[in-house]
Parts: sequence; structure tokens; C-alpha cells
Amino acid sequence: MKKYNVNVNGTMYEVTVEEVVGGAAPVAAPAPAAAPAPAAAPAPVAAPAGAGETVSSPMPGTILSVNVNVGDTVAEGQVLMVLEAMKMENEIMAPKAGTVTSVAVQKGATVESGTLLCVIG
Repeated sequence: MKKYNVNVNGTMYEVTVEEVVGGAAPVAAPAPAAAPAPAAAPAPVAAPAGAGETVSSPMPGTILSVNVNVGDTVAEGQVLMVLEAMKMENEIMAPKAGTVTSVAVQKGATVESGTLLCVIG
């Protein structure tokens, strides 16, 4: 056994390391089985050509609330929905004034960067 002093972010730790002789390492418990992969998210829905201004997700996250419905009139800068990303709530605002022609997500949906959220005509 060898003892070393290790400095981690300004805190000193004394560690003991066992030297392995002859290339044989101690037998360790087997690693736990990997968790199953999550189901694939549905593909983003593309907006019809010429349908208006699309509003896309700026980052991956979860939709906490959808504040507009199809047919609602919105002002530029109005909060359309709230996206939670990295434990922060991000307001998704209307890039222009107009009428909401489609809403592609609902509360609780998980979205990736670039996912269509809604269209303003």
C-alpha cells in the first residue's frame, strides 16, 4: 500500500493505493446491467410552406405550459409557451404579431432543438 496526499479544489485528501503485483487485479463485482434505452421521440413536424412564421424550440427541454391556441391573436413579444431546460424556465415569445395558425406541441411534451412549436400567420 502507498499513501498519497491529493489536492482537489483546495481540499487536501490522504488516499491509500494498493499496488498490484504480477498484473493480476483483484476481482471486482460485475458491473450492473445497462438501463434500457428511452423510446425515440416523434419526429418534428414540419410547417407547410408559406404558412407563416414558424416558432421553433431554441434548445432541448420539456414544455411546461402552452399559453396560446389555434386562432388566438398574439402581439410581438407575447409569451407563447414556457420551456423548461436545465432546470430553468424559458419563455418562448412571439417573434411577430399575428394569428396562431397551428400549435404543434402540448404541455408535458419533450422537445429537441429546432422542434416546431407553433406557427404564426
